[in-house]
Amino acid sequence: MIGIRQKIMLGFGGMLLIIAIMGRLTITQIDRLGSAADVILRENYRSVAASQKMKESVEKLDSDLLYAFAVKNEPDPEKIRLNEKQFRQALATELDNITLPGESEKAKTIASLFAGYTAILYEVTDTSIPRHVRKEKYFKKLLPLYSEIRILATQIHDMNQASMVEASNSAKSMAMSAHNRIVGAIFASALVSLLFGYQSRNWILKPIRKLIASANEIKSGNFELVIEKGSNDEIGILSEAFNEMALTLRRAKKIDDETLQRTRLASQEVMNLLPAPIAIIDPEGTVMVATKSAVELFGLQPGRPLTDSASSFLCDIVHRSVREMRAVEAEEQRYIQIFKDNREYFFQTQAAPVPPFKETEKLNGTVLLFKDVTQAHEQKELKRSVVSTVSHQLRTPLTALRMSIHLLLEEKIGPVTAKQEELLLTARESSDRLTEILDELLDLNRIEAGKATIDLQPLQPDVIVKRGVEPFLPEARDKGVTIFTETAENLPDVRADRAIVQHVLSNLLSNAIRHTSPGGTITVRAVQEKGDIRFSVEDTGQGIPPEHLQHIFEQFYQVPGQRQTRGVGLGLAIVKQMVEALGGSAGASSTPGHGSVFHFILPAEPGKC
Repeated sequence: MIGIRQKIMLGFGGMLLIIAIMGRLTITQIDRLGSAADVILRENYRSVAASQKMKESVEKLDSDLLYAFAVKNEPDPEKIRLNEKQFRQALATELDNITLPGESEKAKTIASLFAGYTAILYEVTDTSIPRHVRKEKYFKKLLPLYSEIRILATQIHDMNQASMVEASNSAKSMAMSAHNRIVGAIFASALVSLLFGYQSRNWILKPIRKLIASANEIKSGNFELVIEKGSNDEIGILSEAFNEMALTLRRAKKIDDETLQRTRLASQEVMNLLPAPIAIIDPEGTVMVATKSAVELFGLQPGRPLTDSASSFLCDIVHRSVREMRAVEAEEQRYIQIFKDNREYFFQTQAAPVPPFKETEKLNGTVLLFKDVTQAHEQKELKRSVVSTVSHQLRTPLTALRMSIHLLLEEKIGPVTAKQEELLLTARESSDRLTEILDELLDLNRIEAGKATIDLQPLQPDVIVKRGVEPFLPEARDKGVTIFTETAENLPDVRADRAIVQHVLSNLLSNAIRHTSPGGTITVRAVQEKGDIRFSVEDTGQGIPPEHLQHIFEQFYQVPGQRQTRGVGLGLAIVKQMVEALGGSAGASSTPGHGSVFHFILPAEPGKC
């Protein structure tokens, strides 16, 4: 059996062999080209340069003599000696660098001719000999020798230059031969590579692609797939293992399907026995299981998308639970109202994500729970009705009582003693306090019932702070408390009701002054917090213990141990209800012994933050 490893080694081995042959041929040809170039430069160039120098030197000697005779002047001895010396040096170089057949005879002949030339040269340049005699010797003896020397030097020059040209042509021929061999080797390597690539496609790529396609089929749920074994190599072994894996997956899926079906049926039966409306939504938004009451009251039919049977409110709370990955519930005011059997029901919705598997960390779904708050809602409505009725019923006698006290204090119907006046003042204060309590109860009742009139308009935060602080400056000054204001620059407007905001700020400032000792300070701030404006009132009072801090916004709650001059614990509850009615939120923080900070946050004017 030829495996994939052997096939790959076979293909790459052939390519490696061709590359080795190409490398060897290339190195050999480069070495031969280098040797040829070395011959050209080293053996012939010196002879060419020497013969050229001999020609130039003897031509200068001849031209100096000819010029001297032409202008009837004597030649320069220094130039004669210099050119003679240069000729002899070039001649010596040529005699030491004989490289071509016949070159030695020509060089020796030049040496012999130049010996005779120099002997006559000294006679021609001897000024003691008459000028016409020297001139005659020049033309009859010296000039023929010059011509022969020049001809022989030219022949040596041409012989070596021709040898260089021949060597160059030889090098070019070798280069072309090397080029052709390398090109042939490249084509052979490319052919082997193509053949290997084509065979690799049949040996490796096609089976692997078939395995990939089969894996995708199994991924999509087709566990019935069987891969055909095409060879006995590693791919064939892998195909067999793949088929075994698919068979194991088929068996496991069958077992899991049966288990899941049993679990689903059992879960549905259990869900049907539960009295509360409950539904489980899968990650795709489809109802998996639901109790009978959830189907009857809310139409949450198993197998159908949540969007088909539920309102956008339910979809929103499910998405919120998934986004925040925690249990969430609808706001207290957002009840779902259902009419059934001539009766009105109210449900509050809760949603919680099903914890994901540790291996995948993928959400498994969301549980929807509908809490029946009908009784609580009816009790709240009854309480509101009772509070409203009692408050209105108490107002008439309370008004008459206050009027009577007022008339008695003004002594309209007769004088009163000092003791009677003291009792009447106490009664007036108590009646005023009772009137405030009734007003707070009615305000809270209207806000909870959603009947409070709200006039939303853009308000400047710095104006809110200034107008809220001004009425309390005299009271704070009388008590020895200093009020500071800190408002950030360029704050955007808030969209709120002026009267409600002033009432909220007044309530917080009144509490701060009441609980701050003389010499203390109160700081009112307004700062931007993301897209909202945060108003805060910070005092240096005694603070609030942590165990009571979370209850201070509850109705009728008062912190034990703190002095209470008036009220029954409705002020902060009204503050919270009013702020939430404006679309904001309220809160507090405190450090016992160092003071408290009460704040409320209002949304900024749209488009200005």
